[in-house]
Amino acid sequence: MRIPRRQLSFCLSLFSLEFSYPVSPRHFLGVPKGIHTLRLNRSCAIGAMGENLGAVMKDKRPHSLDVTHSEDVQQPCIWSSSVECNIDIGKQIFCNRSLNMKNIVAVGFDMDYTLAQYKPETFESLAYEGTIRKLVYDLAYSEELLNWSFDWKYMVRGLVLDKRRGNILKMDRHKYVKVAYHGFKELSKDDKVETYGSTLVRDSFDEPDYALIDTLFSLAEAYLFAQLVDFKDNNPDKVPEDVDYARMYKDVRAAVDMCHRDGTLKQMVAKDPKRFINVDTSIVPMLKMLRDSGRSTFLVTNSLWDYTNVVMNFLCTSSAPDGDQKCNLDWLQYFDVIITGSAKPGFFHEDNRANLFGVEPKSGMLLNTDNGSPLPQVGNTSEMSSPTKVDKSCKVFQGGNVMHLHKLLQIESSSQVLYVGDHIYGDILRSKKALGWRTMLVVPELEREVELLWELRKTRKQLQLLRNDRDAIEDKIHHLKWSLKFEDVEADEKERLSAELHQLESEQERVRLSHQDALRDCHRQFHGVWGQLMKTGYQNSRFAHQVERFACLYSSQVTNLSLYSPAKYYRPSEDFMPHEFGIIPL
Repeated sequence: MRIPRRQLSFCLSLFSLEFSYPVSPRHFLGVPKGIHTLRLNRSCAIGAMGENLGAVMKDKRPHSLDVTHSEDVQQPCIWSSSVECNIDIGKQIFCNRSLNMKNIVAVGFDMDYTLAQYKPETFESLAYEGTIRKLVYDLAYSEELLNWSFDWKYMVRGLVLDKRRGNILKMDRHKYVKVAYHGFKELSKDDKVETYGSTLVRDSFDEPDYALIDTLFSLAEAYLFAQLVDFKDNNPDKVPEDVDYARMYKDVRAAVDMCHRDGTLKQMVAKDPKRFINVDTSIVPMLKMLRDSGRSTFLVTNSLWDYTNVVMNFLCTSSAPDGDQKCNLDWLQYFDVIITGSAKPGFFHEDNRANLFGVEPKSGMLLNTDNGSPLPQVGNTSEMSSPTKVDKSCKVFQGGNVMHLHKLLQIESSSQVLYVGDHIYGDILRSKKALGWRTMLVVPELEREVELLWELRKTRKQLQLLRNDRDAIEDKIHHLKWSLKFEDVEADEKERLSAELHQLESEQERVRLSHQDALRDCHRQFHGVWGQLMKTGYQNSRFAHQVERFACLYSSQVTNLSLYSPAKYYRPSEDFMPHEFGIIPL
């Protein structure tokens, strides 16, 4: 566990319940003088166990982590501007491993759900509806599915689908199942223990029997899977006997893939990007600041060039009042290398032999290359359209592998690259483990989660007190039982001890229920079904564990980078083990 001791970035695990801090929230989050011109927002500063803000549990919140953004387009505030900026707690960058930006020579970005933040209420609904139609018209599912609706707030990242049993699980960092649903029906504690906790060999919870919901793209298919599980249980006559839960999940995945292959989703987005993608006017200033600081910038996306061009045009020119401007190539000036159709995570493997093709930006024509260098065309090419000359500082490619990228950017050491993405497996884990790149994970849900943690700090302190009361009562009960069993006591004394034991056991049950209800209510402030994204009970969730292991930095938006110096030294909070708590002054 990490407890912050510096006035810099820190880990979410600082919200542990065991501690209070003698420093004020303002001082705790202060920025070192002489490094930044940023001013921290007093109302959003953190003092993990500071004074309360008032009643924090009165208004019940919806069961979701709202990742949508305001439609109001505001002037961006960046570190390099002459205007002081407020860094709200939800927009800070948190650090797991030290990262000195002075050592970074190239900063790379994923596009989908990183630079381009999709609106779940429209984009995920579009994906859901398309998947339903594929299931009905291509895979012969009941037409009743066409009447189903999608609750885009229901599922969260970090869940695990048990394809064989039709269950949806939330686990802690030790892979213990803490919350489990069969379809939309919650499993009892006894059912959870019987299914997942009473085996001789621990389950790995990996493929092929399980599916990991680690991306925002996967939320719609997880919700549809739960609906199909309930549909099969309630209407066994409407589902063929040979179609089990695992087969249904396989069909859902096939339907999702068909939606992506036939271009249905991307065509709809391309027609009206503003309906599906959030406007972020900080993207261009952020890219300019990074390039002005002497760093190369690159884009690596699985999307092909035509769709990439549409989305990046919208992101870099979305300030137009009607948002109806035609695509142009002006946005290429903000990147040194763009690789489309990268097929991540395979792109990050050095033994990947995929060919690297050049892309002619205006026509989209693919050109053969020799590791990125253009090859002369063979035969009569007079009738072929010659490549349009664009900004020579930017090169557009398709396919290839990470070694091609290193050569194009003249990277001498993999630790000189910082890559920003949203996919814990496709972007972060592979680039970190296979290459040693420095990584930053974008977690849009984090903004609201951190703000709620600040608001609920008084409640979480009360939870810790209830937990301490339980420990104290249990210890007294153990002493009394030991005395009654092994010590030679008079009859009157034995009767008194028995009465005291009975009273303590009643008190123990009362405190247990109070603590259990308070903890459940606290988690429901974050999400009515799955609770806090980064926690399960008092343990870090499986998702939080992966973030801590593989992401050097993490933040709610990619453009939060623009709020910090491009030469900043990100430092993590100090690691603490349980035996150090209460010994080392914090």
